[in-house]
Amino acid sequence: MINRLSTGRSWYKHFQYEEGVDKPGDVRNIMLVVATLIASVTFQAGVNPPGGVWQDTDKDHVAGRAIYASQAEAYCVFLIANTFALSASVLVIVSLTHRFPFHLEIIIATISMMVTYGSAIFAVTPHESVRFRYVIAAASVPFILRCFIQLFNIVFNKDDRPGLEI
Repeated sequence: MINRLSTGRSWYKHFQYEEGVDKPGDVRNIMLVVATLIASVTFQAGVNPPGGVWQDTDKDHVAGRAIYASQAEAYCVFLIANTFALSASVLVIVSLTHRFPFHLEIIIATISMMVTYGSAIFAVTPHESVRFRYVIAAASVPFILRCFIQLFNIVFNKDDRPGLEI
């Protein structure tokens, strides 16, 4: 194994998921750690935007607003991508903890975290620099996509379910 890692040939194949070999509980735990890290980083980036916030009010800016927002297009891309990543990681966390003890509390905590994130980005973002409907759309895309996938599976996999005769 050391030889395979040091030569650079196919080293990544050793770390790939293998169905039947990897335990589902271990995979779930790894995915929870990764999703939690992504949620932590994206939440922090939204609450404390890159470049920080203005400390004083001037003719060009207001104290407490994101400095990065002065580059409207770049800030909008950052905010949409960051929100999309946070929303997707929250979906993964909620999905992987389904039927866990205290699942209701996990849902309440994640909804509260999303509300806190939303209030923070609304507080630091000048209203003229970002159209918030895009941010809200970015937050809802992972959930809508998952619903469409579930609906697709229900509609097109009818014959795979036991007990259904057509």
